[in-house]
Amino acid sequence: MSEHASSTVPTSIRSSTVSARVAQALSRHVSEVFGVMGNGNAHLLDALASTTTRFTAMRHEAGGVAAADAYARAGGGLAAATATYGAGFTNTLTPLAEAVMAQIPLVLVVGDAPTTGARPWDVDQFQIAAGLGAPTFTVGRDDATATTLRAIEHAVHRRTAVVLAIPYDLAAVASDEPLRADGTPHHPALVRPSRVEPVARRLDTAAAALRSAHRPLILAGRGAWLADAGPVLGELAERLDAHTATTALGRGLFGSSPRDLGVAGGFATEHAATRIAEADVVLVVGAGLNQFTMRFGEAFSADAHVIQVDLADAPTNARVDELIHGDAALAAAGLLERLSDGAGSGWVASAGRARPAPHLDRDLGDGSTGDGLCADGRLDPRSLAHRLDELLPADRTVVQDGGHFIGWAPMYLDIPSPDRLVMVGTAYQSIGLGFPSAVGAAAAGHTGTTVLCTGDGGGLMALPDLDTVIRTVPSGVIVVFNDAAYGAEVHQYGSRGLDQTPMLIDEVDFAALARALGGQGVTVDTLADLDGLTDWVHAGAQGVLLLDCRISTSVVAPYLSEMMQQGPRPVAVD
Repeated sequence: MSEHASSTVPTSIRSSTVSARVAQALSRHVSEVFGVMGNGNAHLLDALASTTTRFTAMRHEAGGVAAADAYARAGGGLAAATATYGAGFTNTLTPLAEAVMAQIPLVLVVGDAPTTGARPWDVDQFQIAAGLGAPTFTVGRDDATATTLRAIEHAVHRRTAVVLAIPYDLAAVASDEPLRADGTPHHPALVRPSRVEPVARRLDTAAAALRSAHRPLILAGRGAWLADAGPVLGELAERLDAHTATTALGRGLFGSSPRDLGVAGGFATEHAATRIAEADVVLVVGAGLNQFTMRFGEAFSADAHVIQVDLADAPTNARVDELIHGDAALAAAGLLERLSDGAGSGWVASAGRARPAPHLDRDLGDGSTGDGLCADGRLDPRSLAHRLDELLPADRTVVQDGGHFIGWAPMYLDIPSPDRLVMVGTAYQSIGLGFPSAVGAAAAGHTGTTVLCTGDGGGLMALPDLDTVIRTVPSGVIVVFNDAAYGAEVHQYGSRGLDQTPMLIDEVDFAALARALGGQGVTVDTLADLDGLTDWVHAGAQGVLLLDCRISTSVVAPYLSEMMQQGPRPVAVD
């Protein structure tokens, strides 16, 4: 137990401690904090209780960071999490690395070794965080407010995760920070990053290429959504008579536009992939062009001219022919102005409608018996996803854990907008962050139902925070794609003759686990068993319902089939 127990410290002193100064500064910019209490952050959480910032208690420190990350991606605001020092801090490392790689502004407040020197159980947290790419800001007795603000500004300006450390011996001592005349700390306004104006000559060159295009395509990612570039990109597509498409994280950016092809890359339908490959000029806006978006090099034709609009200082893929460094919305507006007198390409007009809701392509192909079951008697995950889309409330936020099943929700479930599809773990290729991600997404302020898609492998990793989902999510559906295996390994390595024993998981009764924790649970062996979901929706869609869906391993996801053709590669697995 901490020797600085809050109950022994007078209220007047507790409100002026180093921890209190950190809490007060955080509360001006952060609405939600997620985490687990321990010796190193007990005083911080005590001080937060006196602010307007809400704390959600998670059951694992990794869950605190994952929940904060999901909260930010779902549009809730600046992400913030907290953990104690030592083992509490090291438990956060996987989701902390994910936040860094995914460029999520996130502040992780942790306890740290005393200023007098490390104890036997302390580790070098500064160097560990630095190895992940997360800088550490350590508060002092005389600069807690200023250091907290510097950490927040760094996270926001650099679009990254940072660690804010409170040395153990300073947590409960009185702050020596200079005060204003009225006796309160000085809280300067947060300096927000300015929008980067693209270079005019770059826009001129790109506009000329788009004007001469016969088959123009606009591919937008999450960066376009964050810049609020969707409306002007839609206008630009109309003017060019271009097709549009998005990355998985940009799903829903173009709404139900008839020219939209849906998701590009590994989650694309065959129709969309074929049309994308026909484009002769591709304008990529706010998308990183990773191996999945690029369909392992097969997304665009070899002679396609690729223009990228991004805040990165250099192209993010070797296929990019020219880079426009700048804000997505400003660049799109500049291109629209330059193309005001140009006629459209006629590409979409000549081909007709792209396809009604192309991302909901129902062509299941081989492997399904027509009743939703595969030859082994287990559910076809495509038929399952199709039926879920019909039954789930339309007002939904979809949260996605990593695994072989990762593409079914983006391909088959309707997503209202990019901030309603949360995929924590994709940047770092991790699994096991699904349950806490659902907690953070649900706290972000959207109405409707939070829908979590997870697997049995990732679900078991995140099991402590199944309790948190059931405690905190007002309307939630958990879909467990349960194939009793780490499915991606089975397909990638088991199919090559490797021993499958480590790839298999004893089938777990997730429905029973949900009921034991106070939720509702239904085992889904056939599509008819989804009547339990229908009943839940009709009853008001309140509380948390877990659907333990027993799926077949015989269906290989399209993105994984493409990957296997290129040879085994790392993948977020289940």
